This record gives sequence, C-alpha cells and structure tokens, in this order.
Amino acid sequence: MRVLLSVSNKTGLVDLGRGLIARGAELVSTGGTERALINAGLSVTAVSKITGFPEMMDGRIKTLHPAIHAGILARRDRPDDLAALENQGITPIDIVVVNLYPFAQAASANDTTFDELIEQIDIGGPSMVRAAAKNFSDVLVVVEPDDYRDLLEALDRPDGPDRRFRFNLARKAFAHTASFDMTIAAALSAVDTRGQAFSRSPLKLNGPVPEQVIVRAPKLQDLRYGENPHQSAALYASDEHDSWGFGAAELIQGKELSFTNLLDLDAAARLVLEFSGPAAVVIKHTNPSGVATARSLRDAYVNAREVDPLSAFGGIVGLNRPIDVDTAAAITSTFIEGVVAPGIVEAALPVMATKKNLRLLVADFKDSRNHCQDIRSILGAWLVQERDQVVECEPEWKAGANVAENTTLRAVSKREPTEDEWLALRFAWRVCAHTKSNTIIFARADRVVAVGAGQMSRVDAVNVATMKAGGGLKGTVAASDAFFPFRDGLDAIASAGATAVVQPGGSKRDDEVIEAANERDIAMVFTGRRHFRH
Repeated sequence: MRVLLSVSNKTGLVDLGRGLIARGAELVSTGGTERALINAGLSVTAVSKITGFPEMMDGRIKTLHPAIHAGILARRDRPDDLAALENQGITPIDIVVVNLYPFAQAASANDTTFDELIEQIDIGGPSMVRAAAKNFSDVLVVVEPDDYRDLLEALDRPDGPDRRFRFNLARKAFAHTASFDMTIAAALSAVDTRGQAFSRSPLKLNGPVPEQVIVRAPKLQDLRYGENPHQSAALYASDEHDSWGFGAAELIQGKELSFTNLLDLDAAARLVLEFSGPAAVVIKHTNPSGVATARSLRDAYVNAREVDPLSAFGGIVGLNRPIDVDTAAAITSTFIEGVVAPGIVEAALPVMATKKNLRLLVADFKDSRNHCQDIRSILGAWLVQERDQVVECEPEWKAGANVAENTTLRAVSKREPTEDEWLALRFAWRVCAHTKSNTIIFARADRVVAVGAGQMSRVDAVNVATMKAGGGLKGTVAASDAFFPFRDGLDAIASAGATAVVQPGGSKRDDEVIEAANERDIAMVFTGRRHFRH
C-alpha cells in the first residue's frame, strides 16, 4: 500500500503516518510534509525519487508528473491501465492525503503582497486531490485531519473501506478544491489593480462590494423550522478557516434553533456590540424592546428587561460580557427564548440549566469589524452592501464638542445639549441604527425608555413609543434614524416630553424643523449620517 502525503495543515500528520506504517504502508511525501515525518523518525520516500526529477522553481513543480498521476488514476479493474503502469515501472498509489496551501489566510493578512498571494495558489495539490477523488473506487482521498482516525479504522475492517466511505471522502475532496478555487476567485476579484505597484505592496482591496460575490457555505445544521413551522430551513457558514460569529457558535443548552431564533440572536448581537461597558439588549422580532448599560451585567439586563416587561416575555437577549451567576439568575427568573453571549462562567451553567428549553448560544464576535459585507437575497438576485456601522458614535459626544472626528456631528439649535443630553443622545443614536425604519427611540444616558419601531411615518413611531411608555417620557432625549420631512415629527417628540433630539438632517425642510426645535426649546443635533434598517 503506497500513500502520498502532502499537507499544509499538519494537524495529526505524524500520528497518521505512524498508523499507516503500522498497517504496512509506504509513505511518499515532499517538502515540509516530508521533513515533518522524517523529524518524527518515520521512514519516507521522497517524491523526487518516484518521479526521477528534483523539485523545481521554488517548489512550483513537485508532483506534476505521470509517475504520480498515473499511479493515482489507474483503474484497478482495467487490465490495460495496470499493464500501462507495469510497462512504465509505475507503482499504484492507494491513498492520497492532501490539503491545500493556506491561500485564505494569506488573503486576509494585512501585510500580504500581491506576489506573495499568487504563490499561495496551489497547482499540484488540487490536481492530486481531483485525480484521487475521480478514481475514488480504487484510491482513498483525505483532505481533512478530522478524517484521519476514520481512515485508519476503515483500513482495519476485514473488507477494508467500503464504497460509501470512499465516495464520502471523494465528495469532501471535490468540495475542498472547489472552495479553494472560489476563495481565489473571490480574493482576486476584490484586488484593487489601479495601483501601479500593487504587486510589491501590501494587498489592497476594492472594499466590501467586489466585482463578483462567490460564497461557499457548507451546511452546519438543519434548523427546527424556518420563519413558520411549515418551512424547512438550515444554517450555513463559510469554511472553517474563516469561521466566526454564528458560524462558529456553540449551543450550550436548549431546544433546537429555528430560523427566526437566529435572526433575533443576530439582531441582539449586532446591537449589544455597540457598547463597550456591560450592556444588555432584549429583542422581539428583530427590534429592541429594551437596551441598557450598567456597572454590572445583571443590572444592565434587568434594566433592559424592565423597559418593556410585556414585550420582553419570550424575547431574545444579547449580552456583551460572559454570563455570571447573578445575571443567569435574573435571566431565568422570567421566560426568555434565547441568549447570545461571548461566554458563561462555569458556576452559572447549572443556573441556566434550570430553564432546560432556554437556548444558550456562546459566540465570539471580536473580529466583527473585519467582516464588512451584508448579503441578502431577493427574488432572482442578490444584494450586497457594506455593513452599517455606527462609527460616528466611536468618539465621545459631550458638551462643547460640536464636531466629532470623521463625522459632521453638530448642534443646529439655539440651545446646545447639556452634558447629560449628549450622553443620552449618543446612547439613543446607537440603538436607533439597529431598529427597523421608520423609528423613533426615546432614551436616557444608560437605557432606552421607549421604542417606536417600523412605522410608516415618524409621527406614528412617536405615538407608538408614547403609548409603550405610558406617557412617561418627560426629560428623555429622542433619536430618529432619518431626517424629519416635516416639523410634525419634531413637534410630536417635544409634546411627548423629550428635551433633545438627534437626527441625520438633510431634509428640504431642515430650517423649518430647526425653527420648531427652537420654538419648543429642544436641543437638536445633526449627525450627517442616516441609519435606515429594512
């Protein structure tokens, strides 16, 4: 039994090599794989000894040779194929263990040059993988270290690996090479070729809207159902080298996830990531019913829940800190469908487990700023946009600071916001950006007071929020995700009791709205940036 090994990911390589030798295999290898096996004390035949040619062109030419590919492609049930091997003195290759160059890692590294990226395009590896997968009936092909143990166990079976096992490995192999090629195509489509020295400089990308959108997303799991029980659904994510967020999340406990659960969990995560201090959000149908920050995560959650306790019942919770015991106790004191957090302390696990159906998802979103595309489907097409980020809230908003870095933030009313109003406006603006349009948010410096989401007019949004708050909006501030087309929205906010408002500005009637703010002694801030959410 001859085995060819050539891997970039060397996880489990030495143990596999030992296992194969113990089963009577001859190992054939090249480059770094060969060195790793030899350094572990294993006997290895160099590919160059098989081909009669040395590695050439800095390793570009190693395995592209008939002695390799004929050994892989020969059909064992074809006497003419076997005779051709014998005439050329070629030994069949029975197992191919190959995974490809780390192109994706190179493409995502900030200091990779174009020339360096090109050298990460594997040629011989995909050729061997595809050849072995094509001849899967006779050749086992393994591209994932997770399959090494299964390979050894299959070799130990009395009848050896069966056809189903071989075919499953072949399917993974074709998916592996397809993913590699799509990653290359996607990366090169995003390269900014306008720079004359792009080959010698760190890779420059066109941005979040490339010439082509190429996505390979294997199915992670079937979901309980879609938006409704009669709709089937599944969760897909990009390859393991780029997995993050919900693509790498762990369901710690609870019922199976549904399509709507994940949409709400995503909305919760996006919003809670806007805050650096302990923060909690409660989501209902992708809109926040409550948002709060506090000195402790437990207090933040309780304050967020109490904004609208009725809506919080059966809601989804997002947290930006690992769940501690006190927070777990507060969450389990009422009915919550699901929670997403960056972690959970061990002592809090049994507390959460008292609500066995509560879905607890742990996910790492620390690299979310590096993932700037949003992709959505419409009938017969795809929409791609740069992910909306509330970067104008990153600088501190405070009295006397009319212009924040990289924004057009400014007070446009006669009265400037007080220090407390600046803090509350900043809070409200972050929440506003994550609420369905049209939206009006009423808030204080550390929590939302009322949410008017997804209405056909801004006056309607104010009325909904006022109804939700029971009229208790005196002394709050308000945020509007887009400009006021007429002064009626501003008048409604003032009548509700708000003392300051933040909005993008840009209406043809801005002067009229500013005049209304001055009449009502409302401090008004323009951000120069709209945050619709559809």
